[in-house]
Amino acid sequence: MGEVPYDLTVDSGGDQFPVTGSAPRLSWKPALDGAAREFELEAFVDGAPQHPVTTTGHLYVAWPWGPLRSRQRVQWRVRPSAVTADWSDWSAFEVGLLDPDWNAAWISPVETEAPGYGQRPAYILTAGFELPGDVKSARLYATALGVYTAAVNGQRAGTAELSPGSTSYDRTLYAQASDVASALKPGHNRVEIELSDGWYRGQVGAFRLPAGWGTTLAARAELHIELADGSHQVVLTDDTWTSAASTTIRADLMDGQTVDLTLPAAAPARALVGVVEGPAIGWSPAPPVRVIDSRPPERICELRPGVWVADFGQNASGWIRLEDLGPEGTRTVIEYGEHIGPDGDLSTSHLDSHRPGEPARIFSQCDEVIAGPARAVFEPRHTVHGFQYARISREGAALDPSTLTMQVVHSDLERTGQFSCSNEDLNHLHRIGEWSFLGNAVDVPTDCPTRERMAWTGDYQVFVSTATRLRNVHGFSRKWLRSVRDDQLQDGRIANFSPDGRRIKNNLDDQFAMMTGSAGWGDAIVAVPWELYKAYGDDTVLAENWDAMARWVQWALEKAATTRHHTRAQTSPEPEPFEQYLWDGTFHWGEWTEPKQRDADGKLIDPIKDNPMAWFMEDKGEVGTAYLYRSVTTLARIAHVLNRAEDASKYTQIADAVRDAWRAAYLRQDGTTATDTQASYVRALTFGLLPEHVRGNAVDRLVDLIRSADTHLGTGFLSTGDLLPVLVDAGRADVAYELLLQRTAPSWLYMVDKGATTIWEAWEGVDDEGNAYESLNHYSKGTVLRFLHEYTLGLRQDHGSAAWRSIIIAPTPGPALTWARGWYETPNGTIRVHWQLDGEELRIDADIPAATSARVVFPDGSEYTAGPGRFRGAGPITPENTKVPSHTATAI
Repeated sequence: MGEVPYDLTVDSGGDQFPVTGSAPRLSWKPALDGAAREFELEAFVDGAPQHPVTTTGHLYVAWPWGPLRSRQRVQWRVRPSAVTADWSDWSAFEVGLLDPDWNAAWISPVETEAPGYGQRPAYILTAGFELPGDVKSARLYATALGVYTAAVNGQRAGTAELSPGSTSYDRTLYAQASDVASALKPGHNRVEIELSDGWYRGQVGAFRLPAGWGTTLAARAELHIELADGSHQVVLTDDTWTSAASTTIRADLMDGQTVDLTLPAAAPARALVGVVEGPAIGWSPAPPVRVIDSRPPERICELRPGVWVADFGQNASGWIRLEDLGPEGTRTVIEYGEHIGPDGDLSTSHLDSHRPGEPARIFSQCDEVIAGPARAVFEPRHTVHGFQYARISREGAALDPSTLTMQVVHSDLERTGQFSCSNEDLNHLHRIGEWSFLGNAVDVPTDCPTRERMAWTGDYQVFVSTATRLRNVHGFSRKWLRSVRDDQLQDGRIANFSPDGRRIKNNLDDQFAMMTGSAGWGDAIVAVPWELYKAYGDDTVLAENWDAMARWVQWALEKAATTRHHTRAQTSPEPEPFEQYLWDGTFHWGEWTEPKQRDADGKLIDPIKDNPMAWFMEDKGEVGTAYLYRSVTTLARIAHVLNRAEDASKYTQIADAVRDAWRAAYLRQDGTTATDTQASYVRALTFGLLPEHVRGNAVDRLVDLIRSADTHLGTGFLSTGDLLPVLVDAGRADVAYELLLQRTAPSWLYMVDKGATTIWEAWEGVDDEGNAYESLNHYSKGTVLRFLHEYTLGLRQDHGSAAWRSIIIAPTPGPALTWARGWYETPNGTIRVHWQLDGEELRIDADIPAATSARVVFPDGSEYTAGPGRFRGAGPITPENTKVPSHTATAI
């Protein structure tokens, strides 16, 4: 926190430098010692000064000068609007090549007859050109239908991986800009693009179905060069480019990549021009995917001659970089997985996919390389894997472990929060939860980086409020929401995952279309923008999703009014008036992944696999109607923020009717629910469905259910993140911490004790014999990290606040916890909190940034106001101690 505005940003992504459209929005953080509400901006555009302007606020300030043009370079700075105020440092960004200004053609490789999807090779598109002199500046603008890598004179362009990223390619496509000046030279030069299937036409999901975006790969690129003499030269993709087979003879994002370095250079053919057209080209608001870290193996064991298993100590997304390929002709096979079995060998059978009456889809992630005559490095940049372990097979050549590294690959999300405490198990839990999210943040928020690798809406709906505490996911989430809108069905339903390579919106006769439109999943279109608004204060994210939200809610309301669950219809042929607001007549996934029960023999019972039709037809109206209430209520709040008064009033009235319907159908007079599950009580308490006079009874019943499960949780996918907060807010922190510190399954620390390095999909992901079940990297249960930040540390945003302008610091110390510390990077600056026990007192030390006010609440209920600046205070640990006043607090 400085004496001048700092951390100047634009709301856009970019690789080596920020790249925007024609009207970027500007943000900065105010100085701690300044009370300025008005700021002065000045800028240079391509070296030309802009007239200084005065603006109000420091977040998402609209570009105050004229629209920017393609490729312009901007420097800007800001200061408080006072003659004596100091200026911030300069910040720079560039405008991308805007869609109307692209002159390059779409070119495609000449594809020979090749294996089917998942086994197709990559292709090289190439152009040569002459430069008459030295280069002053050069930018390569490129995109593709497929995944591409680019190089100029053999030097890679940029640092981004898996470009152009995962989008709904029928409507959205992003380009990348790279500084390639250092690679160019006077005389002959060469630019190459290696192109593979990627997300565009590769394999999709657990059963490896073909992506339906298109059948023909294509690339589009423009290289703009400014020479030292002031002249300009542009190289475009056109009919002068050639196409040739690559040494990458197999490239699939899910299955893996094979490179044969013994192959001779393929004869080039003229590239195809204009065979396919892409959508309008834009510039992503998200940061790029990059190699974030390189990890050597922690252990490597030779199982048998020529076969090794490497343990990298961490489950993550990425690939292996291999620097020693052996003598020419040596074939090295690398198989990736999350688990090693009791025999010490790689085990992936827990990731096989099953359908009734069909053979299993055997899971595989496998890269191969055949060494050529020249020394080379193998790094498979046209695939990505989820793994901690790798089985490496090589005949006739040794393997040097020092030449082997795990390349950790995911979106380069800025860290915005940290947590630690005196309990190392909870610190471990926090680490594995964070790693689990990052492993599933490869350009889009996926469910797992292995078996399915789909950006399921339900997963991110439950996790986004936790994600915002760990990383800056503003642009990352806005980019994903664009795909959610792109994939929305005409009737208003939200696809189960986006980008939806299966394109359910165009295949309504697909069986999966019947399972599209579920509560808790489709509701992501309302919940995710709302959480982003609360975290970052950006109402644009609400406005750009408003139509999609309203269409989704309208579809759900229509289905509530026109469909009934068959069991309700059998019981009462004539519906009650309130039933027009019960959402029970269409498919819902339900609570999902609740802890499995065991049969008399101790075997886990899986109701979905054991009787899928019964599960499909089950009445999940309690879940559906609860989520309908939450979404309609949230929509009313969003309407209020967007100054849509009529809509706010309409949705408030509808929300009241939905709440009353939920109570009539699912709430008993004593405050218990008809379904009587832990999840139903957590949902009712969190969403505000219960009358005040029965909330206590509901909490008591929730605790009874927890105790009857021997103090184990019984929640699943949707409600686990709210379980512990509900208990603390109801005065049962004792039960919340017993669950948090429970060591037997189902529990979080069971995962820790079993050596998990990421969060599991199943509560019992590894059994006592060492066998694995389901995915071992599924972040949904990692929502418990939000509890550690908001309750254990005690740092949370006040009700009704956005962009962390108003905060609460209220630690809830648990058993054997003596201290906790953490920080969070808000749009206004960094909040730091440290508390520790000192005898019978709890001491709090906090830093509060500019434009932020805080309520500091001690366990005995005493409260102080603070901020901006330093706060130090102490108070009794328990309410019983308040009879003897001993509070001290200072604000600095």
